[in-house]
Amino acid sequence: VTKVSDTTGDYGSALQKAIAKGLKDQAGLLTKELFAKVAPLDIIQKEIIPALDIGGKGFEEKTIFLPQLLMAAEAAKSSFEEIKFFMSVQGGASIDKYPIVIATVHGDIHDIGKNIVRAMLEAGGFDVVDLGIDVDPQTIVDTAKNEGIKIIALSGVLTLAVDSMKDTIEAFKAAGMRDDVKIIVGGAPVTETVCASVGADEWALSPQKTVSVCQAWAS
Repeated sequence: VTKVSDTTGDYGSALQKAIAKGLKDQAGLLTKELFAKVAPLDIIQKEIIPALDIGGKGFEEKTIFLPQLLMAAEAAKSSFEEIKFFMSVQGGASIDKYPIVIATVHGDIHDIGKNIVRAMLEAGGFDVVDLGIDVDPQTIVDTAKNEGIKIIALSGVLTLAVDSMKDTIEAFKAAGMRDDVKIIVGGAPVTETVCASVGADEWALSPQKTVSVCQAWAS
């Protein structure tokens, strides 16, 4: 089996290096090698998530760029799929993918940031329901209600998106669901202050933070 070099440099392991560098095939092979000595769920917690953190920090620090970040997400998904398959053939054990709704809010048609976060969340094992762009508040509320989804990620780039985020959160309140869901908001106009003003639970400062926050909510 072809292996990533044992010299991992700043990476914690060969698998983390393969994921962070976007080596999809290598990530899959290395994941299968680990099954002999590491529990599948531990691979997720100790290998995949830290590797995504490496990519996320690099993106924040501008040492890696969008294409590399998306490649890392694809490599992480490859690793995760190997884990899913391994657990399915073992019998009994399975991974329940935690559902999350993501949407670009009403009045905004930008989706690059949303798509990055979606890819990172999928790589982290989430079942992402992507409602697309320019999504009205009631559609988001209805989807969460009908699907029993407890985590909502709202994205927007335009300044007017802030009002739409607030309207969406108010719609959850009007439906009597606000206490039942966690809401994270992000995009160019969003700051910690804006997050508080619209009534969200967390600010999606970066794709990396979004994944880590949602992982904590799902646990």
